[in-house]
Amino acid sequence: MWYVLIAVGILACAILAISAKRLLISAIWLAITSALVALMLFLLGAPQIAVIELSVGAGLVTVLFVFAINIAGEEVIGLRSALPLPLVWTSIVLAAGLVIFFIIRSLGFVQFPELTGELAASVLWQERYLDFLLQVVLILAGVLGVIGLLSHSKDVHRMENKA
Repeated sequence: MWYVLIAVGILACAILAISAKRLLISAIWLAITSALVALMLFLLGAPQIAVIELSVGAGLVTVLFVFAINIAGEEVIGLRSALPLPLVWTSIVLAAGLVIFFIIRSLGFVQFPELTGELAASVLWQERYLDFLLQVVLILAGVLGVIGLLSHSKDVHRMENKA
């Protein structure tokens, strides 16, 4: 049950980080999201990865974001998203589906064979398939973020040229 609550908390904080109008508030929600991910990783039996996520994700990245926001200044975000609407809705439906799946699984409606500690460690540390998927997701998120930043800078330049 704790896994489901933490997963829902991660999803809620991530949505709040995306929807916040002020960049500083968004950075704080992102730090909370990263801290909850670190907690989930710790509970899943990967304390080394949890420490790295907590120190880098919640600590270093948050400090860098706050530093960059202070240097660049904070403007209210009022522009339309550069991401295609089908991609956004697909991501939302996928995240909601995963949350529903975890809730159903934790209530016992869907039974899976129990993983022994040795098998779980083998999948996590030797198979490396999960790492590959995580890297693909992170690279995709980075590319989408850069697209959003580039489209924002083009809109700003167009507004400056009109003035």
